[in-house]
Amino acid sequence: MSVKTKILVVDDETSLRVIVSKILGKDGYEVDMADCGEVALELCSQTSYDIVLSDIRMKELDGISLLKEIKKISKNTQVILMTSHASLDTVIEAMRAGAYDYLTKPFDNFELLAVTRRAAEKLELIRENKNLIRQLTENNQKLEDVNEKLNKLATLDGLTNLFNRRFIITALKNEISRSQRHNYQFSILFFDVDNFKQYNDTFGHLSGDNLLCTLGAILKDRLRDSDIIARYGGEEFLVLLSETDLEASITVAEDIRKLIATTNFVDENNEPTTQVTVSIGIATFPSNGINAESLIKCADVYLYEAKNNGRNRVHYCRG
Repeated sequence: MSVKTKILVVDDETSLRVIVSKILGKDGYEVDMADCGEVALELCSQTSYDIVLSDIRMKELDGISLLKEIKKISKNTQVILMTSHASLDTVIEAMRAGAYDYLTKPFDNFELLAVTRRAAEKLELIRENKNLIRQLTENNQKLEDVNEKLNKLATLDGLTNLFNRRFIITALKNEISRSQRHNYQFSILFFDVDNFKQYNDTFGHLSGDNLLCTLGAILKDRLRDSDIIARYGGEEFLVLLSETDLEASITVAEDIRKLIATTNFVDENNEPTTQVTVSIGIATFPSNGINAESLIKCADVYLYEAKNNGRNRVHYCRG
């Protein structure tokens, strides 16, 4: 055994106490002795014993009373009672109180070692079970962490930390189902950065990446927690405005457009760049489309109308 099993032998008969302790010691156990229940209880409060072998009939604190007190200190300590008067009632009382087993005096070495080894094996199983539960708990936590990371990889854009195209299309389909059940409107904003290629060519791709991240931060700050913001692809963004009709979405879109146009963007060296503007197309459910594909297509059409009409503007249809 890498860690010796600790045993306490309790008996007011000195010769039996010593003989039992020697037999157990020779079998590899670490053994202490006590000549009464009171001393045994004091030792148990100071030392964590794996097994306690106790006589039942002792003055003051008898074996069953000691058993009950030991279980209050350590429920996993295995208590084996020794008795020369093992009535059925006594055995039942001992087992109900939590005794592991009992030995009827006189007993031979084989009986003593057999019951002690079984108690030690039970303790080892309890320890293994605790370790398995701990490992399972740790592994479950690791699995949750991995799943969380995988979920982020599956739903978030790696650059801006906004939701990605895949996620917002699913969210859009769910929003359509909700709006149909509860009979309300919602809108989407589809926009991209004006002259983004020219910006990249002039200030470098790192500055372009910084621009997209800044736009993501602006959107998060301006929009509600219930709104869903996604980088749709390249310099394109898609925003789902829950329970927002066309008029309200126009106000939001114009606020975003003006806010971006008045933001001072910087390059990778933190030096000021040129003014950045966006063009925005709006589509509202259900007037501009009855499914995700038709809504996005409609918003995309209005986006390109905004670009073709001079950029830095919002387009939509009230019809």
